[in-house]
Amino acid sequence: MPEKDPAAPETALDSRYSGEDAAARPWAEAVALLEGAELYWVSTVRPDGRPHVTPLIGLWSNGALHFCTGPSERKARNLATNPEVVLTTGTNTLEEGFDVVVEGRAARVTDEGRLIALAEAWEEKYGAEWHFGVTDGMFSNGAGGRALVFAVTPRTAFGFAKGDPYGQTRWSFA
Repeated sequence: MPEKDPAAPETALDSRYSGEDAAARPWAEAVALLEGAELYWVSTVRPDGRPHVTPLIGLWSNGALHFCTGPSERKARNLATNPEVVLTTGTNTLEEGFDVVVEGRAARVTDEGRLIALAEAWEEKYGAEWHFGVTDGMFSNGAGGRALVFAVTPRTAFGFAKGDPYGQTRWSFA
């Protein structure tokens, strides 16, 4: 029997929220959606416990979902006190498509080499309008703006298949 990939998540179909003919979806399908998505929604928690949700761009790289934000933006201030986040992407339809929800902890990326590679990937994915340099452990742009970069390695993720059959897959990571 082949050894299980230690990076592969445990995969389970939640039959309570799935059609009779539904099957658990492979993690590779979720990764393909995370790689190709143009827009994600990030949910953070304010210091007083209220939720904060906002759309943003990002990218999947090296097993984590990455996003950036200005140091004074609400989400950055929230992450300074509580790094737990939920990132969501998918389709805004009811009868077709696939949505993915990633739960994890947002960790600052400050390594210059990693930031340079991410900046190149950002520009490749979103175009020259999203060109970043790297200064002092942050993304920078020609207008003097700076952005903190975060990586969210999934702890748990959910996939929601819509249509016939509906299905909910849960991926749990070690």
